Amino acid sequence: MANVLHIFAHPGLASSRINMSQWRAAQSVEGITSVDLYAENPRYIIDIEAEQERLLKHDIIVLQFPLFWYSCPALVKEWIDLVLEHGFAYGEGGDRLKGKSLVLAISAGGPQTAYSPEGYQHFPLRTFLTPFEQTARLCQMHFPAPYVQHGALSADPDPHARGFRRLLAALRDNQLDLPRAIRSEILTHDTLPLIER
Repeated sequence: MANVLHIFAHPGLASSRINMSQWRAAQSVEGITSVDLYAENPRYIIDIEAEQERLLKHDIIVLQFPLFWYSCPALVKEWIDLVLEHGFAYGEGGDRLKGKSLVLAISAGGPQTAYSPEGYQHFPLRTFLTPFEQTARLCQMHFPAPYVQHGALSADPDPHARGFRRLLAALRDNQLDLPRAIRSEILTHDTLPLIER
């Protein structure tokens, strides 16, 4: 079994059906650690040493957040900037996260068709996530395809939440085909069974 750390970050949780459903689903998965980043750091004061110790105790880090202006909410960026520091996560002596996995679980307001050269976003969703993928690479971490809910403002949250629960359990139980997940573009509740062992 893998030790899974689920870090959730949404500054307006009460107004998000999709992310709230995912958060509740995660609470029902035994053997994983779930953290509400905004609840723990309401003033953006991050205990770097404690966060790094928490990362060291886990094999897989799942970052759950809504896509805000083609990136993450501000506290997630602050957490990355401070916690994944030189000498710890990268650079000379910075190999403490080597071999771990970084998994994104994101929601996007636009439909899947919007994220293409022909769509109104003009680029595939993965293009907007390049900084996260490169962060994982710099930290010598695996970067499986993100678990995504498109059309989050109108989608039924239940199938996505059930898929998220299944994803967390598969990660915990080493039941996700990691090489295939890395090669995939995105994961959804519909495509997830294709990469479960």
